[in-house]
Amino acid sequence: MSIKNPILGLTQQATFQISAAKVDQCPPDTGFEVAFAGRSNAGKSSALNTLTHASLARTSKTPGRTQLLNFFRLDDQRRLVDLPGYGYAKVPIPLKLHWQKHLEAYLSSRECLRGMMLMMDIRHPLTDFDRSMLDWSINSGMPMHILLTKADKLTFGAAKNALLKVQRDIQQGWGDAVSLQLFSAPKRLGIDEALLVLANWMELGQEETEE
Repeated sequence: MSIKNPILGLTQQATFQISAAKVDQCPPDTGFEVAFAGRSNAGKSSALNTLTHASLARTSKTPGRTQLLNFFRLDDQRRLVDLPGYGYAKVPIPLKLHWQKHLEAYLSSRECLRGMMLMMDIRHPLTDFDRSMLDWSINSGMPMHILLTKADKLTFGAAKNALLKVQRDIQQGWGDAVSLQLFSAPKRLGIDEALLVLANWMELGQEETEE
């Protein structure tokens, strides 16, 4: 007997649904949503594309290109959401404030949100934005799973040491509620682990299949 992750078929057929500048433009607040967040240039769009085996999210070497809430349909009840990137994006302050306002509105009001995937560049983890997201996760009781992206930029030993250090820092500051893993889009490292988290949040139990 082998174990098949039931979300795999859904992510492989993921399609773009809608972009929203404001919460009232989002799809109906039903079913299951998982949001992808990350500081600008943390590898969020690359991770989302790798997990869905598609080029859904626009990738760019220019930080801050994701300016809207982008929804991707898995099935009638399940969606992934690409949130605006934050950090050193070269955009006017009023636009940054607009993003922040509507991101906060989305996070605080969306009943169907079941968890958040937070991307952190393994070489620059726990930025101010990351800490703010961790605070929000704990205060709201929202499950969070961290992908330490760009793990291929370090040797295996250095990546494992970085993982352990970030894990200790998070446990000391936020407790044991947050999970994390190594991830690399180019090397396809950590895909199965991340997909299992998504399947759990979206209430897709593992199914046994004959080999």
